[in-house]
Amino acid sequence: MGQVRSKNGCFMYYVYLIKSITFPDKRYVGCTSNLEERLKKHNEGGSVYTADKGPWEIITYLAFADKVKAYGFEKYLKSGSGGAFAKKRLW
Repeated sequence: MGQVRSKNGCFMYYVYLIKSITFPDKRYVGCTSNLEERLKKHNEGGSVYTADKGPWEIITYLAFADKVKAYGFEKYLKSGSGGAFAKKRLW
């Protein structure tokens, strides 16, 4: 997949939800412009928050053409009401 560009030539940004295969109750929400590489880094231990709980699998991802909106949505999903929304609709 790599980095994908939108119609206007900008990179797409992905808000993703991953779950540990080894520890199924461990979940993580993140944002990136290269989903394939980011998952690889999670599985190689390249993230402080996920290094000891891998391997990880993608459960859901949403693509945004606007970087600010993508990171805003990630922040929302990490909030109380956003976490409840994700639990009901995305996990």
